[in-house]
Amino acid sequence: MDARAIIAALRRGETPSEDQLRWFAQGLADNTVSDAQAGAFAMAVCLRGLGREGRRALTLAMRDSGEFLNWDLDGPVLDKHSTGGVGDCVSLLLAPALAECGAYVPMISGRGLGHTGGTLDKMEAIPGVTTQVPQDRLVQIMREAGCAIVSATAQIAPADRRLYAIRDVTSTVESLDLITASILSKKLAASPDGLVLDVKVGSGAFMKSIDEARALAISLSETANAAGCKTSAVITDMNQPLAPALGNALEVAEIMKVLTGSAAGPLAEITAVLGGILLADAGLAADEQDGASRIAASLSGGQAADRFGRMIAAVGGPLGFADNWQRFLPEATVIREVTAKQSGYVTAIDGEALGLAVVRLGGGRMVESDRVNPSVGLAGVARLGQKVEKGAPLAIIHATREDDANVAEASLHAAITISPEAKPVPDLIHERIS
Repeated sequence: MDARAIIAALRRGETPSEDQLRWFAQGLADNTVSDAQAGAFAMAVCLRGLGREGRRALTLAMRDSGEFLNWDLDGPVLDKHSTGGVGDCVSLLLAPALAECGAYVPMISGRGLGHTGGTLDKMEAIPGVTTQVPQDRLVQIMREAGCAIVSATAQIAPADRRLYAIRDVTSTVESLDLITASILSKKLAASPDGLVLDVKVGSGAFMKSIDEARALAISLSETANAAGCKTSAVITDMNQPLAPALGNALEVAEIMKVLTGSAAGPLAEITAVLGGILLADAGLAADEQDGASRIAASLSGGQAADRFGRMIAAVGGPLGFADNWQRFLPEATVIREVTAKQSGYVTAIDGEALGLAVVRLGGGRMVESDRVNPSVGLAGVARLGQKVEKGAPLAIIHATREDDANVAEASLHAAITISPEAKPVPDLIHERIS
């Protein structure tokens, strides 16, 4: 067992054995494998691939590199994961809505990766919130609030903890094998009874084509079901930001608008679809439609907002956040409206370009050690199919400096296409994969 030999074999297009992948995952966990070797491994996998059996072996090896969570609760433990997009803050809605419907949701989430925002970074935009929660405290929060959005402890899938950070800064994010192993190593270590996967496709997703997204959805669901966790996948559209805002505090504001009944739209729709699948699979709803109706009712009736407030308080956030959320979220020092240069219809949005603009504003990480500024980002982003007049707002930039806002404004104009004629807007839900 030698890291150099394993990397060399990968470079030649050979799939390492199950024992070799288990050894390498353990080396990631205990630092026997260096950062340079981890980066080379990630690049080799990204370029050469592992195949179905190698992918499954790497997933289980990374899962087994640490501890498992065990639960003694009076209801099913359910979880969800998104493969990443822009303006995607569904987790913050779904966790409390599921808890309100009788499930327990210990959602182990990640930070921003590439051009996509991270659920943990969004949570930590709320003052006082800590997402690093010991396992005994997580069990207590489950009994108090029914849900928690937290980071994996050092004991949960430590191999992924190292590889995840290295992938973000070595341009090795877009790999079917590495994405599958990363997502499922953490999710399976949390021992859920049911899992739903939101696989994104489009300009703002890692998977740009429906074929790529379908391949990832099948890879994830096959691997998770083979490991004994009942799992479904849904392919959803990411040709525009899911919420009309990108940036950590700005996205928290969007989910609070949904939770308090002042906004609806795609965020609420996808939340209901994903929650409906989980509730039906867990026996908490008669079928998926009934489950979706229960989730929607918890959002519109305010119960999920109360549950969200309990979760935020349980992880160190302010008491009464759900009632007075506007006063707690940080605000940027430079706020600038960007207007259309011509009249017409919004026919294309480069979501990846918008996501990278937010990263450059400080809302994500260019290198692993960067600190995220929760206040920066884009708000009020125009929607596909929207008719705009010359001089009408396309988005509002939230920045710390005028120079940063200038760069973001140029990026925004380049990312949004305005045409004389309207084009069809893609469906929000593309496919359902069991």
